[in-house]
Amino acid sequence: MINSGKKICLIIGDPVAHSQSPAMHNAAFKALGIDSQYTFLAKQIKPDELANEMQAELHAFNICAFAVTIPHKEAIINYLDEIDETAKEIGAVNTILNKNGILIGYNTDWKGAINSLLKYTPLKNKKAAILGSGGTARAIAYGLCMEGCEVTIYSRNWEIGKKIAEQYGCKIYSWENHDEATNADIIINTTPIGRVDNASPISIDSIKDKHIIFDVNYKKGSTQLLHLAKQKNATTIDGLEMLLQQGVLQFELYTGLKAPEEAMRNALKHE
Repeated sequence: MINSGKKICLIIGDPVAHSQSPAMHNAAFKALGIDSQYTFLAKQIKPDELANEMQAELHAFNICAFAVTIPHKEAIINYLDEIDETAKEIGAVNTILNKNGILIGYNTDWKGAINSLLKYTPLKNKKAAILGSGGTARAIAYGLCMEGCEVTIYSRNWEIGKKIAEQYGCKIYSWENHDEATNADIIINTTPIGRVDNASPISIDSIKDKHIIFDVNYKKGSTQLLHLAKQKNATTIDGLEMLLQQGVLQFELYTGLKAPEEAMRNALKHE
């Protein structure tokens, strides 16, 4: 496929085999009749391989764009030639364009998350709790603060969480207090808890029917957090909605064309 003559969009991460980005974007290419020009592939790159991969392959002429997922969203910045101002402010990149060998980083996570939430609630003056302090948490904190939310971060890494809180004017609490997220209107899980197991980052007793529970993870069936939230009649948003919303923005950066959102949505599997 690398030698097929098509422009390649590549998602990189560790793990990456579970990603539905290839199915979503390839469906979009097909819907617009440009699948003879573009294809979307996945490649697993471990953290200690990132530097070599960037040098060896990622400037390849026919790789026109990248999607970047966990755990590379922050580290990838070190290998880019230019960074969009918003991505620079956030400190994390999930989208890269290769323009004649110049790698330019963007962040569509923040807007994808905000667009997902706005389908269910206005955000101004709402209280939001973010569980975690990685690249996705940074992007969502940025977006929520832009919308006028009161944001509290519960971080397992105090120093990293403190930096985010100071940057955006958020509150910060240690992970030991994370069940206090029950005091928020919106609870957002950005940790990997529940991605591959049946664990939940908060207990069922912390979930109320008033809550909007947003898990950026997605898996076959449902994450345990969303399963518990549904038992309590809370409003739920899963990671596939965020994947779709940020993917629409990515697609338009990749191609310069309006994304076929319904075709992309139909390609995502809520199995």
